[in-house]
Amino acid sequence: PALKGISGSPEQGICVGAGVTLSTLAKHPLILQHYAALATAAGSVSTPQLRNVGTLGGNLLLDTRCNYYNQTGFWRHSIGYCMKKDGDVCLVAPGSSRCWAISSADTAPVLVSLGAQVRLVSIRGERIVPVRELFRDDGMDPYTKARDEILTEILLPPADGWHSVYLKLRRRGSFDFPILGVAVALRFADDRTVADARITLGAVASHPVEATEAAAQLVGQSLNPELIDAVAVAAAKRSKPLDNADLTINYRKQVTPVFVRRALSQFTKL
Repeated sequence: PALKGISGSPEQGICVGAGVTLSTLAKHPLILQHYAALATAAGSVSTPQLRNVGTLGGNLLLDTRCNYYNQTGFWRHSIGYCMKKDGDVCLVAPGSSRCWAISSADTAPVLVSLGAQVRLVSIRGERIVPVRELFRDDGMDPYTKARDEILTEILLPPADGWHSVYLKLRRRGSFDFPILGVAVALRFADDRTVADARITLGAVASHPVEATEAAAQLVGQSLNPELIDAVAVAAAKRSKPLDNADLTINYRKQVTPVFVRRALSQFTKL
């Protein structure tokens, strides 16, 4: 499709141009009906004015963020620059040899849970890469995309009975970057047991974190409060926040199972 177009069908898969605005994505009937978590995530980014011009491709490739990096030049100069900008030390973990800035793109954990892919184009040709392989665990160099590659499309797989939910924790409910994102995608069998499951956490590391072992506990089971509690606790073990975002480490850690539990509980209403 064109860079700003949405085409395809839920049966065959949807192609979303990287230039499609977040507002368009959040209101698109096919996305709302078949890829609900993506519509929710797109609609939760920033403010209406910025969603009207901000794009899916831009949000997916959002630079990593950190309390010590996302400050004015005057502020950073006063405490010394970090390794992500002009310095040689990570102020979050001074003893570390790497940068711990976090991935704060709302759409990223959702696209990972949906099993989406991206099309990357360069003078050498093009390649299709699963979204989960687009990231590396490095705050300074978070993407595997080459510098000369352009993200042109996001490829959503066939809906095929999948349902999805995205929940976002932020200090200000009207607009803010996430300090936790929980993306859950489930597919049910005819007997209402879980046939497949994916749980992905955002804003807890330099890349979207997949809670694969926790999700595996759901497969073959019927959702019930006890199972949901156990899976929420298991998924939260993959959340290891540092002092590089809003609110405290302990709060962000303790609220993770709460949000996973809330997300999973929404599927009991389907």
